[in-house]
Amino acid sequence: MKPYSVIVFDWDGTLMDSTHSIVSAIQGACRDLELKVPTAAEAAWVIGLSLEPALRRAVPQLTKSLEPMFLERYRHHYLARDTQLKLFDGVPEMLTELQEAGARLAVATGKSRVGLNRALTATALHSAFEATRTADETFGKPHPGMLFELIDEMMVEPHRVVMVGDTSHDLQMAANAGVHGLGVSYGAHPADELRTCPHHAIVSDVATLKQYLLERV
Repeated sequence: MKPYSVIVFDWDGTLMDSTHSIVSAIQGACRDLELKVPTAAEAAWVIGLSLEPALRRAVPQLTKSLEPMFLERYRHHYLARDTQLKLFDGVPEMLTELQEAGARLAVATGKSRVGLNRALTATALHSAFEATRTADETFGKPHPGMLFELIDEMMVEPHRVVMVGDTSHDLQMAANAGVHGLGVSYGAHPADELRTCPHHAIVSDVATLKQYLLERV
């Protein structure tokens, strides 16, 4: 028996090429409010976290009273680039081939439900995923809550699940949930950062990711 029956994907930086847009939106919101602008690496590190922990880490001088204005400016900058966002090359074909091979697909993302639904509609991928979880519906990464809920909903044993993500938060969530973690180094966190967390493999492009998964479903 091949090891995996369920593949859970992160969204931003794993399936969608959105890392630069998120970083630019964080930096733009900081400039608008005259706050210290984090470096690209600092802003990228928080991608995938729930909103409040992400803001505390990327913009430590942000006060509670400024949060609503910051979020408004962040959304303004992010949505200004929304039409430019696209899936990484090869992702639609990979998802189709995995489904044809019998894999069941899911999403666990730090995005909001509204944001994920908008992205699924824009990419016509609603039907590709059997189940999805977002950070505003349950515990955020690296808490294992999203994976626990997906495992329960899909009625699958944890050892038959692999979590695919581009950040250390994804891999740590996988470890916390007792499932395999597969890192991709083409997103927000470099390979060296991913290697600091438990993982079963780290791949550098979508083609290698597809091959790795198809051999194991």
